[in-house]
Amino acid sequence: MFKPIKLRHLLLIVALLTAVVRITLLADTSVLLWYYFVLIISDYKAAAGQLSFGLFDSFFSLLGLIFIISYLLLKKEKPEFLENKITLTSTVLVLLFYFFVFAPLIAGRNPDFQKNIGVTKLLSPFSAVKVIHLKKEDDKGGPLNNFLSLKPEVVKNSFDESIIMANSIKLGDKLAYYQKDEEYNIDLNKLELNADGKPVITSRIFLLGSDELGRDIFSRLVYGARVSLFVGLGSVAVSLLLGLLLGFLAGYPGGAADSLLNRVTDMFLAFPVIFLIILILALFGNSLFTVIFVLGFSGWMSLFKIVRGEVISLKNKDFFITAQLVGLNKKSLLLKEVLPVITAPIVVNLVFQYGNVILAEAALSFLGLGTGSSYPSWGAMIEAGQNYLSQAWWMIFFPGITLFFTLFAANNLGREINSYFNPRLAK
Repeated sequence: MFKPIKLRHLLLIVALLTAVVRITLLADTSVLLWYYFVLIISDYKAAAGQLSFGLFDSFFSLLGLIFIISYLLLKKEKPEFLENKITLTSTVLVLLFYFFVFAPLIAGRNPDFQKNIGVTKLLSPFSAVKVIHLKKEDDKGGPLNNFLSLKPEVVKNSFDESIIMANSIKLGDKLAYYQKDEEYNIDLNKLELNADGKPVITSRIFLLGSDELGRDIFSRLVYGARVSLFVGLGSVAVSLLLGLLLGFLAGYPGGAADSLLNRVTDMFLAFPVIFLIILILALFGNSLFTVIFVLGFSGWMSLFKIVRGEVISLKNKDFFITAQLVGLNKKSLLLKEVLPVITAPIVVNLVFQYGNVILAEAALSFLGLGTGSSYPSWGAMIEAGQNYLSQAWWMIFFPGITLFFTLFAANNLGREINSYFNPRLAK
């Protein structure tokens, strides 16, 4: 009999698999990190000028992956939740966690990378194309030049002039490559050569196929997880702040403030939220942070009702009255007396709302009102795929199935948390 796989086993398997598949990228990132330390010591201003989010993201992914593998292998006493058996929900959540934190390593390329679209567009899953590597400028040496020469191998750009993608290749006095049945020739002295003096020719595999612009579907899915999860976290934080504060301000003093805030909340609940979202996005544009604010602002009402009701029931309790007599201010009453009591219903509400926000962001992106073209989004991928459904089913299938399992995991997690706080519901 096989022993059941625990959550820590799953985390370790995914981490090790990522390290094995991306061993070359990990090695390049490690060397680049060393070059960057040397550059900091030799020329601090130049090092500061080279720091970017992409570079920080790559370094953080490398160090984070090393930490997780070391922690899971070396630490004997691990948190109790890591000893739970894996389920479909936990598997999806682990994969989403790795996508969010280690996107540069898992994707292995820029999600917007385009090159030779005639060769790479609408490729089916597991398709491969030949990659011809052109000769680069000789490395002049020095900390900065060493860093700059290796940086493109780690921080992937959306375009690369040093490669050519082709359907097939024929090697002779010149290298002949074919793109959509058209033959092109290039002198061998323009190509990067290996130790045997032969041209460096590799293959690039499109694991889940490519879209209409030749972009890799898999890398866009991975980075799209970052967008969906970040929008979800940001929107839930906005809803939590608004719902908690307004609910307390309405329930604690009561009277006119309670009536006013309650009527405003009922008005928002009666008004179709989608029209409000579209109105705000039309006025302020559809940037990432605008979408986060709009989705957070449109979801605070249910949390307001929960907090208000709990505060009204708590303010007549003996412990709450005693805290008031001791002299605690409103902030202390909220944080020390109210919040610990209402944590369970708030957490359950936020988890369910998290799934709704992810779905709402995908819907907005599908309508062209999402985070814009600067970020890959599952909803935008589905919208683009509907135009090529008969030619490239993978364009709509993979982001659709990813969105489905993400929503399934979020809602199932909410039910499990609700059952944990309310054991009678599990019976």
